[in-house]
Amino acid sequence: MPLVADAPALIRSNLEDIQNGKRARLVVIGTLSDIQLSGINQHRRDSIRPPVLAEVVFFGSHIYRSRVWNDGYTIDDVIDQILSGMDAASLVRVTKHMTSMENPNPRPDRYGNFVRDRVVFECSARYPRPELFSVIPKGDRMKPKGPFESNGPFRS
Repeated sequence: MPLVADAPALIRSNLEDIQNGKRARLVVIGTLSDIQLSGINQHRRDSIRPPVLAEVVFFGSHIYRSRVWNDGYTIDDVIDQILSGMDAASLVRVTKHMTSMENPNPRPDRYGNFVRDRVVFECSARYPRPELFSVIPKGDRMKPKGPFESNGPFRS
């Protein structure tokens, strides 16, 4: 399993800190499998970029804004999305603008969907370690209603 044993607790702690207006800390949540790391680094070599390490780090600010604040998902939902997207079965997907992995196995979510969770990495800011920057539940046609909270740290 690419995630460390306490990854759900680390992810939850960061997301709750952000929810409470506190600064999250950089935490190590897991490692890429040899196959995943090889796939990402092959694309990086092809693009004349230096290879990344297997260790994955996490802050969570972007994920909180995108999934909890904007889409209305709960922190539990986001943890499920990350666990699924970081699964050993997840396949590397690299485009000109994005390095990601997607679990090819649909997962039933709490809203009646079967989603394929995609995790997106930011590979420059914390180089040589990839940062888990975003998660996207592909196929979430039925989403939670409105923002999770009406008065939070990212309210404009």
